[in-house]
Parts: sequence; structure tokens; C-alpha cells
Amino acid sequence: MNMIHQQQNHAHTPPAWGAIFSMALGVVVLIASEFMPVSLLTPIAHDLTLSQGQAGQAISVSGLFAVLTSLLNTPLTGHLDRKKILLAFTLLLTVSGLMVTFAINGIMFMAGRALLGVAIGGFWSMSTATVMRLVPTYAVAKGLALINGGNALAATVAAPLGSFLGQYIGWRGSFFVVVPLAVMAFIWQWRSIPSMPGNKKQAGSANPFVLLRVPQVALGMTGIVFLFMGQFAIFTYLRPFLEEITQVSVTQLSLTLLALGLFGLLGTWAIGHLLQTRLYAWLISIPLMMALLAGLLIVLGSTFPAAVTLLALWGLIATPAPVAWGLWLSRAVPDNAEAGGGLMVAVIQLAITLGAGIGGMLFDAVGWWSPFAFGLLLLLGSAIAAWLAYREWKGCIEVKPDVAVAGIAPRMKATSSIRKREQL
Repeated sequence: MNMIHQQQNHAHTPPAWGAIFSMALGVVVLIASEFMPVSLLTPIAHDLTLSQGQAGQAISVSGLFAVLTSLLNTPLTGHLDRKKILLAFTLLLTVSGLMVTFAINGIMFMAGRALLGVAIGGFWSMSTATVMRLVPTYAVAKGLALINGGNALAATVAAPLGSFLGQYIGWRGSFFVVVPLAVMAFIWQWRSIPSMPGNKKQAGSANPFVLLRVPQVALGMTGIVFLFMGQFAIFTYLRPFLEEITQVSVTQLSLTLLALGLFGLLGTWAIGHLLQTRLYAWLISIPLMMALLAGLLIVLGSTFPAAVTLLALWGLIATPAPVAWGLWLSRAVPDNAEAGGGLMVAVIQLAITLGAGIGGMLFDAVGWWSPFAFGLLLLLGSAIAAWLAYREWKGCIEVKPDVAVAGIAPRMKATSSIRKREQL
């Protein structure tokens, strides 16, 4: 009853959109910093006397520390003010940018990337739970969409912007560009995010893996694993596919990737409105549509008009998927969304690594079409897992007359009907 009362009170609180936008700016800087090395590996390796492969580990290092931080953040800091922890991660982002910019050797460079991983894992693991505390329940989907819009924007522009800036101000100058943006995000968050006391009861005991004992959470996380494995088994090898099979020019390649990114932004904007109803329908249909597009790419992707159209649709559908699963998390574990967010970030990072790694082995050993076929099967598995999670959720909210307690059943049935309208 206390939880319901708190939710009802929260539903009438005004949304803190300034805080949401400050977090979105933080996400832009985080993701831009994470993917900036992709287009700057050669000058980084030359300047720091590293091999191309060693320089490429800059992304792996940040990913590893992101996983560790996402799992440990809530158990270690759950009792502290969440505003202070968010500000600490944004400060680490600033320090990371400075360390990378002024790195005198590979060790200092990798240490800066490790700090970035800590900031990424911590910030993302808290994002869903923080949005739930900053806006009313009806606005959570919109809040998550705004934050993920920062993700989509940064992922679209990071690599080409790094390459462009690197020609004029060098790789160090490209990395330094994010520092003033990180400082701006820190100041904005400090001024706009309200104090959010931690939960002392969860301190030291909020083990994210315990959540997997809940069937719906286990099924949902399975759906997330399959979705991101399938997505990145395909997405990672789009460039060699376009160059070798579609045989695009450099200009056509840039236009195709730009279309994918722009339609991703459009999809992220639209999903915040669409998810207000029928959440599980979208969790099931998004991977099904992605699987269909993967199959069409195998069949029709050799022609440029078909490839650019299919990849624009891919961006429209695939980019907003994390928003849908973030909203699912807020409803599946509303009392433990931060630990759930940490688990979800770790699962996504692991899925991306596995999908890209297995897809690469298939690409080399079997042929260009194999990672697409592998991704298609994984995406179908994601849809099945989402359907099973829906069945589990539906079974949990149904009240059997023979076990209902007088005076409680009508209320539970009414609540169930409201949740059905909100979530299905």
C-alpha cells in the first residue's frame, strides 16, 4: 500500500524536464567519447607508438569497465544520494577526456578509457531509475526516449565528426572537444537534478543477479540478449557488406549511414509516444520487423536503392528498441529499477560483444550473408522471449476467484485492467 501511495503522489509531481535534458547532454558526451577512437585509430597508434590492434583495445577497455561498474554500482553506492553519484560519473567523464587528450603513453591513454568505462556503466545503469524519479509515470517513456535520443545522435555523428576534426586539430583536439561539453553537462545536472536520497536497505545487498529469479525478468533479459546479439551481428558488418556486395561509392556509403542515423533519431522521437499503450506488442514486433529487414537485405541488398531503403527502415525500427526495454524494466522491477538497470547494461554489453564476435567469425568462415542469417535467427528468438515474458506477466496479474480475498479481488482486477491498457 505504501508503494502504491508513493506512486500516486509521484504521478502528480511536475516533470523535471530540465534534469532529463541535462542527462541527455551527458549521454551525448559519453557515447561520443566512447566511439571517437573508431575514426582516429591510425593517428593515435602512431603518436603513442602502439599497434593498430592495441589502439583498438581502447573501446574494449571502456566496455569491460562499463560492465563491471554497472553490476557493482548499486550494491556499493545504493545508500548514497543518487544526484551526487550521477555528478561523480559526469566528473569522471571530464577527467577521462583530459587524460586521453594529454596522454603521454599507451598506459595513460588506456587509464583514461577505463575511467570512461566507469562513467558509462554507472550513468547508464542509473538512467531508468533516475527517469522514474524525475517524471511522473505517464512521462517515463518520453523521458527514456529523450535520453536515448542523445545516444542515437552521438552514435550517428561521433565517428564522422572525429574523422573530420582530426584532419584540422589532430586526434587530441578531437578528444578535447568533449571536455567543455562534459563540464557544461556537469553544471547543468548540478543545477537541475534534485536531491534523490539513496535506499539504505539496498546498500551492499542489491545483487542484480538475484532479479533473474523472477521469471518475467529472466525472460525479458533473454529477449534483450537475443535482440542486441542479433542487431550487432548484422550492424557491425554493414560497411563491408555495402562495399563488397552493394558496391557503393564513398559518397553513397556516407549517405546510407547518414540515412540510418537520421531515421534512428526519428524512430527514437516517435517511440516515446507509441509506447504509451501496448508495450509488449512493441517488444515482440520490433525484433520481428528487424528479422524481416535482415532477410530482405540478404535477398535485395545487392542494389543500392533497396539497400539504402532497408537500412533507413532498420534505423527507424532498431534504434528505439532500448527505449522499449527501458520502459519494460521500469514496470517489471519498479522497486529495484537501479539494480535492474545495472543488470540490463551488463547484459547489453555482453550481447554486443558476443554478437559482433560470432558475426565476424561467420563472416570470414562462411560468407557475407551468414552474420545476417545468424542475426535473423537471434531476432526471432528475441520476439519469442518477449512473447513468453508477456505470457508470464499476464499470468501474474490474473486473479482466480477461488483464491481471491473479499474486498481485494475487485481492486486487483481494476488494477490489472489499467495495467493491460498501459502495457499491452
